[in-house]
Amino acid sequence: MGEVFAGRYELVDPIGHGGVGAVWRAWDHRRRRYVAAKVLQQSDAHTLLRFVREQAVRIDHPHVLAPASWAADDDKVLFTMDLVGGGSLAHLVGDYGPLPHRFACTLLDQLLSGLAAVHAEGVVHRDIKPANVLLEATGSGRPHLRLSDFGISMRKGEPRLTATDHVMGTPGYFAPEQLLGAEPDFTADLFAVGLVALYVLEGAKPDATALIAHFAAYGTPCAPRGVPEPLWQVIATMLQPDPRARFRTAAGARKALASAAELLPEPDAEPVQIFDHLPPLPTGYASTGPTGHTDLMRPTSPAGHTGPARPSATLSNGSPPPSPAPATHRVPAFGTHSYIPPPPSTPPTAAPPPHPPAKIAVPMLLIALLCLTVGVWALTRL
Repeated sequence: MGEVFAGRYELVDPIGHGGVGAVWRAWDHRRRRYVAAKVLQQSDAHTLLRFVREQAVRIDHPHVLAPASWAADDDKVLFTMDLVGGGSLAHLVGDYGPLPHRFACTLLDQLLSGLAAVHAEGVVHRDIKPANVLLEATGSGRPHLRLSDFGISMRKGEPRLTATDHVMGTPGYFAPEQLLGAEPDFTADLFAVGLVALYVLEGAKPDATALIAHFAAYGTPCAPRGVPEPLWQVIATMLQPDPRARFRTAAGARKALASAAELLPEPDAEPVQIFDHLPPLPTGYASTGPTGHTDLMRPTSPAGHTGPARPSATLSNGSPPPSPAPATHRVPAFGTHSYIPPPPSTPPTAAPPPHPPAKIAVPMLLIALLCLTVGVWALTRL
């Protein structure tokens, strides 16, 4: 079986890796379900501070995958999230190439919905990219997107953990002002959403540098091949080099996207299917949890014993635990599992303890005589 972390989370198998930690599929013995556990692999103060900031993000929204709980065990720390098995937008585009327009609009609408909830909490994500946009395994049904990885996110007004000339994020998804060291702002996240939109519609990573240069020299370019003009106008507004020319909020961008989606052609012909990308569970694990060993949070009772489980450890005073109830105790066939003790009986009169043997009393008498002799000798010397 896997390592049990903090007496609760059993690490099953690694399913991802990041810059400072590994993501594991883990069994939560308390909640009795599988979760994703991000285990911090570095222990320097800077990394630990970022970890504390990330695990403190608590946003309950259907399109946000934020930390749910955390635990520490000696010099290791982890936090857990829901386990999402459908891969990321990077996996989906890698499998299908450019996504159908209406399907892409559904994904972008969910992304903006989750981002609006993040911004409402005063948090700037700072690292929106296809690999950080995860998908539930919904098959050919309606997609369900989750914005994840708040490793470098920060609340507006919080002190920065890096120098102002050090850019945090993923190259290729930076807003122009980020490259100049500006304070993180919500509109920088919207610029990244615009690049993600081009990625899913074109099937390849857009050239952000060339786009910014074209905007600066010639204004808004024409719609790329295969991108409908109404949809391009929404994306181009998010991609404006001047943050003041973008949508001010994710909710505003979402509203404009909904209006553009109404002008799109007929529904997509071929449905996109999103399947489970998680590897099979290792030997010894089933969909209902670990097999072949006792659940740590639910100790079993001894065989044939219908009462409460008897602890196996010693008592606090060091004595062994009490013996099981005698067979004469009555266990009711209905109601609770507690047993009814037998009527108290008068215990037999204990025999008086035997006198100590002479071989023990003699040495004690010799010691007393010796002490008396020394005392008399000391008095005579005064």
